[in-house]
Amino acid sequence: MKQTKLAKELNLFDVYAISTGAMFSSGFFLLPGLASAESGPAVVLAYLIGGFMVLPAMLSAAELSTAMPKAGGPYYFLDRSLGPMIGTIGGLGTWFALIFKSAFALIGMGAYLAIFVEMPIKPVAISLVVFFMLMNIVGVKKTSGLQGILVVTLVSILIFFVVQGLFSIFSSGVAEVNEHQFTPFLPFGYEGLIATVGLIFVSYAGLTQVASVAEEVQNPDRNIPLGMILSLLTATIIYVLGVYVMVGVLDADALREDLTPVATAAEAMMTWLPYDGGLLLVVIAAIAAFASTGNAGIMSAARYPFAMARDKLLWHKFTKVGRFDTPMVAIMITSGVMIFFILALDVQDIAKLASAFMLLIFGFLNLAVIIMRESKIEEYDPGFSSPFYPWMQIAGMLITIWLISEMGLVSVLFTMGMIIACMVYYYYFAYKNVKREGAIYHVHARLGQRRYEGLEHEMRNILREKGLREEDPYEELVSRADVIDLKKYNDYDDIVKQACDLFSGKIDTSVGKLYEAFTQFDEGSVIPISDGVALNHSRVVNDVLPEMVLVRIRDGLRVDDKKSENYQGKEDELNCIIFIISPKNNSGQHLRIIAQIAEMVGSSSFLERWNAAENEGELREILLRDERFLKLKLSANDKTQEFIGKMIKDVTLPGQSLITIIRRKGEIKIPHGITVLQDGDELSIIGEVEDIKELKDMLKK
Repeated sequence: MKQTKLAKELNLFDVYAISTGAMFSSGFFLLPGLASAESGPAVVLAYLIGGFMVLPAMLSAAELSTAMPKAGGPYYFLDRSLGPMIGTIGGLGTWFALIFKSAFALIGMGAYLAIFVEMPIKPVAISLVVFFMLMNIVGVKKTSGLQGILVVTLVSILIFFVVQGLFSIFSSGVAEVNEHQFTPFLPFGYEGLIATVGLIFVSYAGLTQVASVAEEVQNPDRNIPLGMILSLLTATIIYVLGVYVMVGVLDADALREDLTPVATAAEAMMTWLPYDGGLLLVVIAAIAAFASTGNAGIMSAARYPFAMARDKLLWHKFTKVGRFDTPMVAIMITSGVMIFFILALDVQDIAKLASAFMLLIFGFLNLAVIIMRESKIEEYDPGFSSPFYPWMQIAGMLITIWLISEMGLVSVLFTMGMIIACMVYYYYFAYKNVKREGAIYHVHARLGQRRYEGLEHEMRNILREKGLREEDPYEELVSRADVIDLKKYNDYDDIVKQACDLFSGKIDTSVGKLYEAFTQFDEGSVIPISDGVALNHSRVVNDVLPEMVLVRIRDGLRVDDKKSENYQGKEDELNCIIFIISPKNNSGQHLRIIAQIAEMVGSSSFLERWNAAENEGELREILLRDERFLKLKLSANDKTQEFIGKMIKDVTLPGQSLITIIRRKGEIKIPHGITVLQDGDELSIIGEVEDIKELKDMLKK
């Protein structure tokens, strides 16, 4: 079977498009009229309050997505924090809820299509499902590209609608419009406003859908939270101003009974456009909105069975990745189930009931953040941390409880029914396949017997997949690393002492304390990370820079020769030992650096290159990332001649690039500002990816 890792193809705009497209459908094009019947002109305030109330869930989803950017998002977060049973409930329940809501969005297009032409709604919806299914199969980038086109079209038209509406209101006189259209502001009291907030809150529910495709997002630490924040700002501004325009332009009684209020408002205020141009624009926007919601729904929903199957909670075929690096089987079955529901059920009513389940997941996401933080798992290393912890999460859970209670008994019973069905499935079909527990068992010492040690290992692998952050000084650390190059050695303890002696010269700690730190370690401090390679790492209290010592043993350190109990590895022979020490106040960076080293030494050619390296400089270079490293030989016959004869301090390199090593006539020189570069010098230069690329381009000209 093909590997189940998904390609990282989604950028910041893709994240924004998925989140934004998942929010604009019934929430803007159908609900405002129904909502105004509950609260009158205060419906504008209800949409604003809804935007603020979704913040806790958004911030929690963003934190979890940057810490655990894996397919299935909410399912994965709940499984790893609250355990596989809650994960199963969240995964299966959200899968069905997204299918219902996406099917409803595609059917909901009928109300706007009918303005111009009568069409058979269900066949059209089924055709769209098949189209979006094919788009999702041939590549997430193509799907997100379509999503981007739909969202750009939608947002552009809605901005035009809002600007035109505000111009009409200001032309008529804001004071007069407010007096006639917004007075009284709360005709049904605060009770009506509160009920309306509960009704329209689901308009923002699509905001967190992008978490389910987090595994496919490039630079998730930046792109996921930033994309979600931009999406929420866009949605809130357009919702509030758009509804303000609808209330300001339309008769109050007519608005309360209108199922296409945006079209009606456009028709009333865009009479200057020929051939019903305003109405046509709104219909195009509505089609783009419903289509983008359906497309984002299929894209997001398909990742739930895929992720659950990877964890052995569903049929293993769901993990099949097609030739386009997309979860082909999961997409096809998700689309098939959606078509069945379109044909067999009243999707509109069930989608409304499923909204209560989506709110429940919001509450669980807030709880998951609390569990993960309080578990004190060091490998939990989010690139974005929710502010105002834990009060933000507590507020989010209280908001969820209140909103579900406002949705009525039928919605609550439907949610309970889904929970029970998922629990039955878990205990009868999935329980026997699962041996892990969630981070909740890491929270209290009294539950230590059920602590799942594999979770730390899994989180460590996630750190390895995510890679380093921009602020992590990995290249600098490798470049200034000390090197111990040995031909043959049989005393591991003595190697540790030599490394500690080198560390002691750089940080304010005695050799004895360092030796104790590297030998009296917790389990796992010495990690055999590849054939012939071991990593020994420790942290000190001192607020120091991370430091590294590289040890090469050309003929190997054999197991039989390791007489010290201070080595716990099981490798037959070691040719490479890497020592790392860093401060305790930055455990996340320490773990990311370790994960990066594991990635670098994991290549099949590492040990061969390591043993073949001719000097210390080459040993360091093997651990440097190619895209952030350039090896340059100065010559009077090419573009590098401009460096010859200059002191390093006078050499201009792109960005923050640094010359870290100079190899001159076979000898290694440590560069200083006054070092004069000579013809034939070999320079090792490190820098940001774009800086190294710019330098390469400069030298090609």
